[in-house]
Amino acid sequence: MTVPAPLLVVGDALLDRDVCGRVERLAPDAPVPVVSGPRRATRPGGAALAACLAAADGRPVTLVTALGDDPDSATLRELLADRLELVELPLTGALSSKTRVLADGRPLLRLDDGEGRAREGTREAARAIAEAGAVLVADYGRGTADVLREALAGAAARVPVVWDPHPRGRPPVPGVRLATPCAAEAHAFAGPADDTEEAGHGSELHTAAQDAGRLVRAWRAASVAVTLGGRGALLSHGATPLLVPSPVTADGDACGAGDRFAATAAGLLADGELVETAVRGAVHAATRYVAEGGVRTLATDPAPTEPAGPPSEGEPTDDALRTAARVRAAGGTVVAAGGCFDLLHAGHVALLQAARRTGDCLVVCVNSDASVRRRKGDGRPLVPEADRIRVLRALECVDAVAVFDEDTPERLLAELRPHIWAKGGDYAMASLPEAPLVESWGGQVVLFPYLDGRSTTGIAERAALAPRTRTPGTRPAAGSGRRSR
Repeated sequence: MTVPAPLLVVGDALLDRDVCGRVERLAPDAPVPVVSGPRRATRPGGAALAACLAAADGRPVTLVTALGDDPDSATLRELLADRLELVELPLTGALSSKTRVLADGRPLLRLDDGEGRAREGTREAARAIAEAGAVLVADYGRGTADVLREALAGAAARVPVVWDPHPRGRPPVPGVRLATPCAAEAHAFAGPADDTEEAGHGSELHTAAQDAGRLVRAWRAASVAVTLGGRGALLSHGATPLLVPSPVTADGDACGAGDRFAATAAGLLADGELVETAVRGAVHAATRYVAEGGVRTLATDPAPTEPAGPPSEGEPTDDALRTAARVRAAGGTVVAAGGCFDLLHAGHVALLQAARRTGDCLVVCVNSDASVRRRKGDGRPLVPEADRIRVLRALECVDAVAVFDEDTPERLLAELRPHIWAKGGDYAMASLPEAPLVESWGGQVVLFPYLDGRSTTGIAERAALAPRTRTPGTRPAAGSGRRSR
């Protein structure tokens, strides 16, 4: 198994706190909500969050950041101790911290404390940058990137540098491989359109495309990816942009999604991937991050042994197991569905879409080529395993794909342990051998309506007929067709 490449993260660490509770009434002395039963959590924030997310991918991570002698700096050191290597810069003032108050998972307000800034660079930090094979700059406008700017400019000239900018920070150094502003940041950085560009009220995509192209030129960056929240990201090298859409619509706490995007993109570039591949992996990782609970999963997720980039074409089952584990750890519902999915048709898609709506992720269990041949005969599958996996992964409703070699998927289900096992309504009168297994851990087999008249066999038989003559709108007479050459 390939070991992920090391990553150096340079930026401003924060300390984040959440106070989570429920709201059932307003206060009697003012029209403000009363948050009852508050639960408090403390976690790394800012560049420290980005570094921890990269480390959670199984990647060796070094964080260069400014810390001081204040209590919040001491708390953050403890939180980072077992996750990564720390290179400290001196901090002037107290470490910045953010406290969010949430009701039923939705933020009500945020309190910001501490205005500490990095005082100066150090030889140790400059040496870490000079020796790095890839760098992520997580700029939160508190001076770390500023005091190390010369060293970062040197790094951008020789290794992949991803720069996640901040409105209060300076622009990226020239030559970065990828800059990752959100749409609002990109528009603020780009400034008003000049006379040669359309300055009307264009769509969000049109505006993002213009902003990204202008920032590529202004920043002298190789590429800019403007993140668009739930819509994905728009990647520009300065000309026609590439839209990388989110695989699914994820509802959840988006706090830290930008850090997840930047950390994944930087990690994949460190591994030698192309920018386009890195952005695609980053969009998928950020979508999963939000869907699976966002920052709540940071302390509870098992650390995967591979980066959280695009699923490996050779090892889809490993990705499926990690996806199921993350969703389960975050308290979500894991849904699984299975089949050959040979010649994917409308009936398959309807089943998978319905199954995905019942939970927080959908894992599709696919018969291997050998399994399909045993079940369907030597002429099957019509579509090989690798292509069937790729087509299924392209569906918006599918989060991961797993492959099994047996005739039925009991062994794979025992590893996935889904809460729901989805089957088509055509199984309503059949005995499902996997049903007792799913029920043994409290899971539930659920049948979904079946679209009548759709089947791979029927499609294959119709495709095999090549009628000599046929009037549009008529059906060929029995026996009038012949096998196509």
